Amino acid sequence: EVQLQASGGGLVQAGGSLRLSCATSGFRSRDYAIGWFRQAPGKGREGVSYMSTDGIKYYDDSVKGRFTISSDNSKSTVYLQMNSLKPEDTAVYYCAVEEGPPPFGSRWYDYGSWGRGTQLTVSS
Repeated sequence: EVQLQASGGGLVQAGGSLRLSCATSGFRSRDYAIGWFRQAPGKGREGVSYMSTDGIKYYDDSVKGRFTISSDNSKSTVYLQMNSLKPEDTAVYYCAVEEGPPPFGSRWYDYGSWGRGTQLTVSS
């Protein structure tokens, strides 16, 4: 069974930093992408970043240069380092996995397994 658990959210001031973690287990395919998504109140879910087994690291334009996705395979954990946070980054953040052959993408509906979200609130 695929399991993902996001953690690390919290309250931070604008300009601050935070790191989200996504603990993973149970992947069935050797080819996959792990993505970070977010959903702000009253808005749709949007792709923030993903990394895939074919070597792709993707960032949405809104976070490019501020967020960094990485992984620690020994811990089966994917991280999202978020710097220079802005109030518009406030959202519930989710991690998810898309399994199968590449290519992968940032569309949330392509990702079949999701973890529970973690809330990030950036105060101005």
